[in-house]
Amino acid sequence: METSMKLICILGLLAVVAIAGLEMADAAGPCGKSSPDDEAIKMAPCAMAAQDENAAVSDSCCLQVKKIGQNPSCLCAVMLSDTAKSSGIKPEIAITIPKRCNLANRPVGYKCGPYTLP
Repeated sequence: METSMKLICILGLLAVVAIAGLEMADAAGPCGKSSPDDEAIKMAPCAMAAQDENAAVSDSCCLQVKKIGQNPSCLCAVMLSDTAKSSGIKPEIAITIPKRCNLANRPVGYKCGPYTLP
């Protein structure tokens, strides 16, 4: 009797852990299942353009901005991420990159913290 009670408790605990794990896996942030910091690493081609508004914006940077920019909340989270900050990215300059890339479908007017995408 005691052994079967222990088995039931262990199975119950495993069920709770499995359900909690599934709920965490389904939780999505602004960049889906990827973190803004992981997405920021993909923006490496934009490093110079995000620090100097007069720097040329490379084609590879524009391609990444176009991909991430399809989700404005992700783009915003990436620009304000710890990875971007530690890389010396200036958000007030980084928000100008979609316009500098001449992206037609950029999220003009999207509020990104204290910044607004032009």
